[in-house]
Amino acid sequence: MRHATGCSSASWAALRPQLLFLLLVLGIVAAFFFDIMWGATSLSAGEVWDALWTGDDSVTGTYVVRHFRLPKALTALFAGAGVAVAGLQMQSLFRNPLADTSILGINSGAGVGVAIYTMAYAFFPTVALFNSGVSSWGIILAACIGAAVVLLLITGVASRGRSVVSVLIVGVMVGFLASSIISILQYFSDEETLKTYLLWSFGSVAGTTWRQLHLLMPVVALGLGLALLMPKPMNALALGEGYARSVGTNVPRVRFALIAITSLLAGSITAFTGPIAFLGMAVPHFVRTLFRTSDHRILLPATMLSGALLLLVCDLLTQLPGRGLTLPINALTSLIGAPVVIFVVLRSQRGSFSL
Repeated sequence: MRHATGCSSASWAALRPQLLFLLLVLGIVAAFFFDIMWGATSLSAGEVWDALWTGDDSVTGTYVVRHFRLPKALTALFAGAGVAVAGLQMQSLFRNPLADTSILGINSGAGVGVAIYTMAYAFFPTVALFNSGVSSWGIILAACIGAAVVLLLITGVASRGRSVVSVLIVGVMVGFLASSIISILQYFSDEETLKTYLLWSFGSVAGTTWRQLHLLMPVVALGLGLALLMPKPMNALALGEGYARSVGTNVPRVRFALIAITSLLAGSITAFTGPIAFLGMAVPHFVRTLFRTSDHRILLPATMLSGALLLLVCDLLTQLPGRGLTLPINALTSLIGAPVVIFVVLRSQRGSFSL
């Protein structure tokens, strides 16, 4: 009898991850479809289906679905997956439950780029670049340049074999430096430029065009593909750098790879969507609790799917039917993520992570 019970428990333990993965995939499909249906003007399932496959762009509902809601849902799908995986990599690298992409200063670098682009007219009113108006592509390019500068700095520190603490300190200092630069620019800016920067800083998956998606999706897909090659060295690092070296892991190379992949994901996503708060910090903890494992062979794909699902749900909840308004995406991600972080702080045990 005991043997039968043990076999049953073992079978359930083996089957549990597969069922959870199936539920996540089904949840993503449902959330993706509802995200397209839901909006200022709600559409029926039939209208959405026709718009996706057989509709005519001359029909208002079809045009809205194909040119606004479908790109928005795809942006949420890729951005959620990328930010969540980047957060998991940072938590594994720094062995800190509160680490996310902001710890490297990538978001701060992108923020400085956007701030300079939108606010520098006060300092250089005669320069054509700043006098020609603010465009969405200009904001994206400025954010990419800002994130790339920080990326080069961080990867340069990591490639020299510096310790994780050194990389962490550099990332935090970049954040402080960026905050100071942005504050100075804000002080001398007018109301319109402040509004432009503020709207970007709220974070949003809306407004992404197909041209922008053709750039964003391949870059994020590349980053996610590279991340899926890292579970074995990440498992070794989770047990400490000493153990990782003892089993033949090239720790400096793995550290550099994790930072480069995270920077690629965080930099590209932040450039197109603005900073997405709390998602990279909260989702990995949700996944560890749900799957009851610390094996990155399971955590990486599960975090990818969970991040995509959570951001789709958050985007769905930001819609205000009949009002023509959309709440900032960070209002929802913070509302969901903050309680998770509080829970982690209260429940964290000494030795499991270094706080």
